[in-house]
Amino acid sequence: MIRASGVGVAIDGTRILDDVTVSVPQPRVAVIGANGSGKSTFARTLNGLIAPTEGALEVAGIDVVREPKSARGAVGFLFSNPDAQILMPTPAEDIALSLKAAGVPRALRAERAIEALRGYGLAEHAHQPAYSLSGGQKQLLALAAVLVRRPRVLVADEPTTLLDLGNARMIGDLLTGGVAEQVVLVTHDLELAARCDVCLRFDGGRLVQAGEPSEVIAAYRAEFA
Repeated sequence: MIRASGVGVAIDGTRILDDVTVSVPQPRVAVIGANGSGKSTFARTLNGLIAPTEGALEVAGIDVVREPKSARGAVGFLFSNPDAQILMPTPAEDIALSLKAAGVPRALRAERAIEALRGYGLAEHAHQPAYSLSGGQKQLLALAAVLVRRPRVLVADEPTTLLDLGNARMIGDLLTGGVAEQVVLVTHDLELAARCDVCLRFDGGRLVQAGEPSEVIAAYRAEFA
């Protein structure tokens, strides 16, 4: 569902992403690489958060460069820090905001918000302050708010970085469990990356390897041996 041809990103004269060409039809995609390798920039191009300055990029059949609004509707984005994504005072209100953006009538939003929260074990927290949730609960809320809009593709940028082991496993299980037609996981968690169908490795702003996760991860580990 991802087709990139010569995609590059330059910001203020600095080249951050260079000549990325790849076709990725697999449903579970891991993106790995060191800090500053370009992997997060690549992830942000997939739904138009960062516009490519050169090349062509298509996701879910949408030209991201020409149709950024359509891309943002089809491609959901989950950040590593849920506090940057939770916009409303309570979980119910936050889900309702996403439902509003999805065009759900006002009369249906409250009920559907509770239904969505129930699916993630958060219904009993629906009306408490969102800031009082645990880290894992906040990430669940952020994920629920993205998925309630039913994106075809979900991009998750280091979604387990701030979580403890138990919550990281829970979020990892959800993200690899078919929550969207295609899930792109930008991660430093190589065990999570190994559960995907294909792995992309970035280095120095370039895509240097794409293929079977075990092989790509082994090559990445070898750099630090």
